[in-house]
Amino acid sequence: MLVPFVLELAYADQGLTLGFYKASCPSAEDIVKAKTKSYISRVPSLAPSLLRLHFHDCFVRGCEGSVLLNSTSKNTAEKSAGPNLSLRGFQVIDGVKTALEKQCPGVVSCADILALVARDAVMEIGGPSWPVLTGRRDGRVSLATEVSNNLPAPFFNITQLSTIFASKGLTVKDLAVLSGAHTIGVSHCASFSPRLYNFTGKGDTDPSLDPSYVAKLKEACKPKDATTLVEMDPGSFRTFDTHFYTLVGKRRVLFNSDSALLDDHTASAYVRAQALPEGSTFFNDFGESMMNMGRIGVLTGSSGEIRKHCAFVN
Repeated sequence: MLVPFVLELAYADQGLTLGFYKASCPSAEDIVKAKTKSYISRVPSLAPSLLRLHFHDCFVRGCEGSVLLNSTSKNTAEKSAGPNLSLRGFQVIDGVKTALEKQCPGVVSCADILALVARDAVMEIGGPSWPVLTGRRDGRVSLATEVSNNLPAPFFNITQLSTIFASKGLTVKDLAVLSGAHTIGVSHCASFSPRLYNFTGKGDTDPSLDPSYVAKLKEACKPKDATTLVEMDPGSFRTFDTHFYTLVGKRRVLFNSDSALLDDHTASAYVRAQALPEGSTFFNDFGESMMNMGRIGVLTGSSGEIRKHCAFVN
């Protein structure tokens, strides 16, 4: 129990606390959980999308809800940037926000909603729970031009990945743990097809991929296929488990960024440990790394605002 306590203290230093809305909106977290459950029970595939939404928010400007803002006639926002065009789940955030505004107008931030919904969505599909400390406020700036330089890309190598994670205050262990989120969800062929058809620009295949896996992927994804969806964790993509790490070890993962985990001593050791049949620490580790991610660049106190609608500044 020591580590969560230490993490809680670290958050408190930044103005985040457990039960931030206990006095101002006592039912806030119950409302978030109930609304999230209602969406996930109907469309379970939204769970990985909501987790990804929180991740994409935190890595650009910090966890302050900028990914939710719409573009305007004078500004192209983050959600209009290339890497964010496939984001889903905005309607869930809007639905939760509407319910909270009805109960407690102008109290709960969209940034906190993102953090709470990500946790509750993962729980709904059998994944771990973790303490979500709250008190984030919403940013007022969202720039599409900032996305590519801050989000780790699927083609990144281990040096690029560890550098960008370090710039956010996250470790290589956090990288290995958070990559485990790929145990759920799907991806478009376009996100990894260069590994199949043009790895070095010479019409070749990534030699680090298992050849039998390449054959299966080529059956699913023809060259220039931009619409087909492929399971990131075949046979287990709806279940939050450690199977992803087994696939990393067998060189059967879609993204170069996942294969790259084997190119670092700390990350590869973590992959091997989680792939063992007994003694996995993944669920606990995932919660801790999500807490670490959730404090990137937060706005608290009098900074930012509490948006009335998550897609628009007040």
